[in-house]
Amino acid sequence: MGTAKFGVRTEDGHLDDQKLRDLANKESIKMIEIKFSQGAKPGKGGLLPKEKITPEISTLRGVPMGQDVVSPPSHIECVDLESSVRFIQHVQETSQLPVGIKMCIGNPAEFEGLVSEMKRQEVFPDWITIDGAEGGTGAAPKAFMDRVGLPLFPALKKVDDILTEHDVRNRLKIIASGKLVGPGRQLIAFYLGADAVASARGFMLSIGCIQAMQCGNNTCPVGITTHDPELERGLDVDLKSKRVAHYVDNLEHDLQELLCATGCRSVQELSFEHLYVPKGSTLNTFLSNSN
Repeated sequence: MGTAKFGVRTEDGHLDDQKLRDLANKESIKMIEIKFSQGAKPGKGGLLPKEKITPEISTLRGVPMGQDVVSPPSHIECVDLESSVRFIQHVQETSQLPVGIKMCIGNPAEFEGLVSEMKRQEVFPDWITIDGAEGGTGAAPKAFMDRVGLPLFPALKKVDDILTEHDVRNRLKIIASGKLVGPGRQLIAFYLGADAVASARGFMLSIGCIQAMQCGNNTCPVGITTHDPELERGLDVDLKSKRVAHYVDNLEHDLQELLCATGCRSVQELSFEHLYVPKGSTLNTFLSNSN
């Protein structure tokens, strides 16, 4: 559920409870993630150009054809910590599904304030997805991609430490995302406290993304993020689906081999103690430069 709440919004951008209930009742929808921000452009909304709005998208998102659609930088209901936590609870109660939140960490003190407010209200999401500043979308302004938000690894360690210090680490799960294409970086994420990892970039690369940075312009040269019929022909579904399968199979194989090399039987056994930080290197510097 992004800040524009496409599919579950009123005309003025508020949450439409009945639309949310209707979607939550669909068998295919198992959980809901509220996106507060994303790593590629934290603090920034989005623009869907009118050229990319098909009749199907118009119906699913509840937006008109023929005009650009703007996503705001934040949820209209969330004006401070108190209202943000209340919004999480409202989505939980309305949907009756597991509900998580996604964010890119900027100031860790603000995240700590959010955790304190969760404790005060006794309201916790089922999970928090921490998206690193290295997370990507070609639709993001370059200044935001390069300079805004904490990289995933130091952010992940800080979040795990804050939740532990407040004695609420057992109240929710942590999911890590942000350039976790290969098994090595994924393993580091588990060392730093992640319960699960997510990767969008790996799948995009496996179907032929060349990172042309044209995602928001309807001009993707390999046919992935476009609705131009001529460009779409570049996406051979039969061929690329096999490449996705190979990517997943090889990723899982290598991750399991690395896990075995640690002497652990599951990622739940991994901890910060498995990570080697060279002498003389500060933890934040090491984590920021880790590949």
